[in-house]
Amino acid sequence: MTDSIADYLTRVRNAIKARHRLVEIPASNLKKEITRILHEKGYILNYKVEEKTGHQGVIKIALKYNSPSRLSAIKKIERISRPGLRKYTGADGLPRVLNGLGVAIVSTSQGVMTDKEARTKNVGGEVICYVY
Repeated sequence: MTDSIADYLTRVRNAIKARHRLVEIPASNLKKEITRILHEKGYILNYKVEEKTGHQGVIKIALKYNSPSRLSAIKKIERISRPGLRKYTGADGLPRVLNGLGVAIVSTSQGVMTDKEARTKNVGGEVICYVY
């Protein structure tokens, strides 16, 4: 597997389409940060990182659904920067997803953060994905 972030996003997307409540994903530091941001912004209910000796471990994500309509909190989750074509942008060129309603996750020199946080800190970086 060459693109572990695309695998992460695909596992979440497939779990949502299959209406699963939990999804397990092999852990890495970048995936842990993306999961933390999704939890802070309210796209997932909760998550737990299970560490294993010798390995990074597993991230268990509890997906969030609306009770009456059974619709997921994540409408679309889309990979932007990929190994074949990296997308970097400066602080002034950071994208706004759905005119500010969605979130762009950006990997910067100061860590992984949302597009809004990167704009306030005036840092640019690699645009990993869009979530809305």
